[in-house]
Amino acid sequence: MKENNLFSANAVFVSDASDPTTIFKEVSDKLLALDLVNDGFFNGINQREQQYPTGIDTSPIAKELPNIAVPHTEGEFVNTCLIVPVALKASVSFKNMIAPDQSLPVKFLFMILNNNPEGQANILAQIMDFLRLTSVSKLQTLFNLTETDKIYQFLSENFSRQ
Repeated sequence: MKENNLFSANAVFVSDASDPTTIFKEVSDKLLALDLVNDGFFNGINQREQQYPTGIDTSPIAKELPNIAVPHTEGEFVNTCLIVPVALKASVSFKNMIAPDQSLPVKFLFMILNNNPEGQANILAQIMDFLRLTSVSKLQTLFNLTETDKIYQFLSENFSRQ
């Protein structure tokens, strides 16, 4: 299996939370315990999501795909550069990045941790390229996985870093 340093096996999560704030708290606590973020991360990511929503409608890629979100916050709250995948057991309502007055049912998060202020857009572009260039059937496989080790393995093998 090829190494992909945008993902870490211990920073992949599955959540049964039913709202973004609970998801962020659950994941933030785990990331803090791993020393991947600092004490301000939860408030930072929660406030940023409310001001600048990150829900993405994937229907232009394929109608069969669930929507995703790419929550992130300022680098001052982060100790590393990683994409933290979070599979959601049930759809959770996130505001649409493009049309913030609309809500989207989201099933998967690509949470961006980035302590390099120049790199946020670059990582987002890599996620979008992954979605655009990966076959719909492979993406469906990913979005249906519910075990962290299988999610990590899939992304390590299929997400190429530009």
